[in-house]
Amino acid sequence: MPNDFIIWQLRAPRVVEGIAIGAGLALAGLLSQALIRNPLGDPFIFGLSSGSSVGAVLVVTTTGAAGLGMLAVPCAAVAGAVVTALLVFGLSRSSGRLVPGKLVMTGCAIGQFLAALTSFLLLHTRRSDAQQQVLFWLLGSIAGARWLFAIPCAAVVAAVCIASGMLSRKLNLLVLGDDAAAALGLNTHRTRLVLLGVITLLTGTAVAVSGTIGFVGMVIPNLARLLVGANHRRSIPVATLLGALLMVWSDTAARLVLAPSELPIGILTAAIGVPVFLGILGRSRTGTVGLA
Repeated sequence: MPNDFIIWQLRAPRVVEGIAIGAGLALAGLLSQALIRNPLGDPFIFGLSSGSSVGAVLVVTTTGAAGLGMLAVPCAAVAGAVVTALLVFGLSRSSGRLVPGKLVMTGCAIGQFLAALTSFLLLHTRRSDAQQQVLFWLLGSIAGARWLFAIPCAAVVAAVCIASGMLSRKLNLLVLGDDAAAALGLNTHRTRLVLLGVITLLTGTAVAVSGTIGFVGMVIPNLARLLVGANHRRSIPVATLLGALLMVWSDTAARLVLAPSELPIGILTAAIGVPVFLGILGRSRTGTVGLA
């Protein structure tokens, strides 16, 4: 196989996709923590990844990805995330306003239900090849990266990163609490709606092309705050950079650890994320990690 083909058609789209997914998940985690004002927040606690999984699994187990074209699974995953976000939003309002605590509980409940639905679809599929295909996807992988997916994913993440940088002042106000933020002129309800929409877009895009990759959205934002502080003007670019680096390194390790076989990247991010996260929790007890 020519070296040019290997570099530009196999390796390059994989690197671009890894950078985009890592940056997107890290940013989604940072925004999630600002949304609920909790450093243990994660984009997956809103049930968005479970919604994406149901959409993707439904397509694979009923028609097969080939039956509807290569974009069938990503489109179904994004649609699942959007529908889940609308459902969570509708059930999390109180007096017409979005309540962070209710948002988390509703998202967790719906996420658990959708995870059970995913398992049900897998157990009762009549397609013999679907279970292994879906299981590898659910554990997270960018082994099938190609420019068709990498370019749109990178474009979405880049645009959202730029837009999020413009929201840094509002994010700094939001983590102070509703009363303080409102006193300083921030419309907290509108800001939370925008954040939920952005988180849905980032999470749906990432899960659509790579499957479920955990711990990136929870660990990286806390690590960024340890390095540069809680100001979102600094933590947003640092978190996206760290997320991109973690994903590229994890993908490289996933290809090499069991070569010529390949590990799902979600296994490696969890293996890396758990000890790092425990270390961050230890530091947080000393007051060195916070949202504001």
